Amino acid sequence: MAEIIKMPKLSDTMTEGVVAKWHKKVGDKVKNGEIIADIETDKATMEFESFYDGTLLYIGAEAGKPVAIDALIAVIGKDGEDISKIISGAGTPAPAAESKKAEPVAATNGATNSTAKPAAETKKVEIPATINIVRMPKLSDTMTQGVVAKWHKKVGDKVKNGELLADIETDKATMEFESFFDGVLLYQGNEAGKAVEINSLLAIIGKGGEDITAIVAQEKAQGATVAPAAAPAKQEVATTTSAPVQQTVAVPVTQHTASTNGRIIASPLAKKIAKDKGIDIAVVHGSGDGGRIIKKDIETYTPGAGRNAASTFVGTESYTEVPVSQMRKTIARRLVESKNGAPHFYLTVECDMENAISAREAINKAAEKNGEAKISYNDIVIKACASALRKHPKVNSSWLGDKIRYNNHIHIGMAVAVEDGLLVPVIRFADGKNLSQISAEAKAFGKKAKDKKLQPADWEGNTFTVSNLGMFGIDEFTSIINSPESCILAVGGIRQVPVVKNNMVVPGNTMKITLSCDHRTVDGATGAAFMQTLKDFLENPIMMFV
Repeated sequence: MAEIIKMPKLSDTMTEGVVAKWHKKVGDKVKNGEIIADIETDKATMEFESFYDGTLLYIGAEAGKPVAIDALIAVIGKDGEDISKIISGAGTPAPAAESKKAEPVAATNGATNSTAKPAAETKKVEIPATINIVRMPKLSDTMTQGVVAKWHKKVGDKVKNGELLADIETDKATMEFESFFDGVLLYQGNEAGKAVEINSLLAIIGKGGEDITAIVAQEKAQGATVAPAAAPAKQEVATTTSAPVQQTVAVPVTQHTASTNGRIIASPLAKKIAKDKGIDIAVVHGSGDGGRIIKKDIETYTPGAGRNAASTFVGTESYTEVPVSQMRKTIARRLVESKNGAPHFYLTVECDMENAISAREAINKAAEKNGEAKISYNDIVIKACASALRKHPKVNSSWLGDKIRYNNHIHIGMAVAVEDGLLVPVIRFADGKNLSQISAEAKAFGKKAKDKKLQPADWEGNTFTVSNLGMFGIDEFTSIINSPESCILAVGGIRQVPVVKNNMVVPGNTMKITLSCDHRTVDGATGAAFMQTLKDFLENPIMMFV
């Protein structure tokens, strides 16, 4: 009997996963315990093993795309087994081998429609190569509709590439709209003065004489809406416009820049006057929208005072878009929940680190002699926090809605920055461990986090978190609480500053620490008492061992 494999929940915060890589393909034999895929969660990429023997009959999750928890990702069974009911019952597409047999039915908006008519009744009209469909472009980031303020061409007129076709009024300005095609204007989709949705049919340009009745009817039946093409996983997008790649893509409008892919942006009249006067339009400085050259610029042009004489630098605006990783999605969701849900307040103290520096140097000198690993200032902070939490159990608490949990155990989360975001492995029972043990665990967790080898047991159960940016040159900062914890400590760097000792100003080394507290569980006085104890431990490390 076929076995269904669903997207597992591999962490407590995981809501969807991504199959980073399939190790098996449809038709391959699979054994119990064999790795069939790598699954990326919000915290790590983990190997996913099969629990069944058989043949991989179906893959329902494409590598690299997010899939919800419990969604069907694969089916394992016997060769030739009929799994059509399993797949249709799961609401997922049929296997690749079967789906090739059926022709997809085009829905009204380009997406699948369960109530669509048979393919024979909704056959898509083929657009001849000589036909170019012009759609209402999106000319501003906030534009949802456009209005043709004026048509400069009428049906039957010849149109050349670069000629002014219409004036389009957006939510921000009225802009000249040029044709990027040569041909005859066969159709105008809307009257001047009427609002039209973006991507709706604006005009049709062809060779002349083509029958466009079926094309227009199809566009109207589709609601004149075209879904934008899916962006690639990572792309470099320039705001300078270019000619459309596909015939049904909205024709771009020249704006913001003085040239697009080497083409000079100028009104048709300006081009004509420049040609008549023998002026090289490439050296004329445009005063219109986005540097557009207009009639006035040609008439007032003085040789030697054109573009080459301009002192301003003209660059190209661009940006890069990448899909949000599962880890970043979860970080964003949980931080928003914490910041909006927990009433934060902050307490900052400055610690004299002279004794901590001396203690660390002495410990590391002895460790070097014995061939042991050295300790860091972060290790000292973690140990000091664990010792202070033992004296102030109310800080080691969690808000659970209708009750407050006071944890008797002390598990310190250690924030680790990785390429995709932030991970918080947990040093368990930190108050009972010495500095060498804490240091060894911290180093091991740091390496596993960067290698994406942390397991769920490594990041669950923390009761307090330490976030240290001191090694990055940060003097002071505040952190967002890692719910459901009550507090998180932000640790700055050690700075050499003048300090007052024995009524004298002398060189000193200080470090600022800031405690973020959830006011529902920790009051100001409670947090202040904890910080005073923590300050005492950091300024006199020997007290942690008394």
